[in-house]
Amino acid sequence: MKPLFKDTLAWEQAQLLMQPAFIRIIDQIRLQLEPTNWKITYKNVTTPIPGYELSLAHQDTTVALNIWDLCFQVCFRDYKPTHSELDSQPVDIDPMLIDQAGEVDWQCLDAKAKQLVEDVVAGLPVDTNDK
Repeated sequence: MKPLFKDTLAWEQAQLLMQPAFIRIIDQIRLQLEPTNWKITYKNVTTPIPGYELSLAHQDTTVALNIWDLCFQVCFRDYKPTHSELDSQPVDIDPMLIDQAGEVDWQCLDAKAKQLVEDVVAGLPVDTNDK
């Protein structure tokens, strides 16, 4: 679902972080899954919000991930994807991702994106994950 922002500052900070988070997540997916037998495909989706879905396939297993949800998990503190506007809570930008000058802390962003993708890869079914 589309995140609900508390205020204009949170929205502006999200604008600053989303594109770099997207790029780092895509790159980490490539880096971490390239040496495996998982087939990676991306497709445009229009619901619940326009974005991209990542499909991972190997043997008889398919896993679908919403790229924006992954970006939101990087950018926001304790973000939990919801499937209903009624469940939406205002999001908090992860303050570690923005330095004192109000700019992106690239090292923190890289580390958080890498850790999230590592967690996703670790959660793939073990019996079909041929690293």
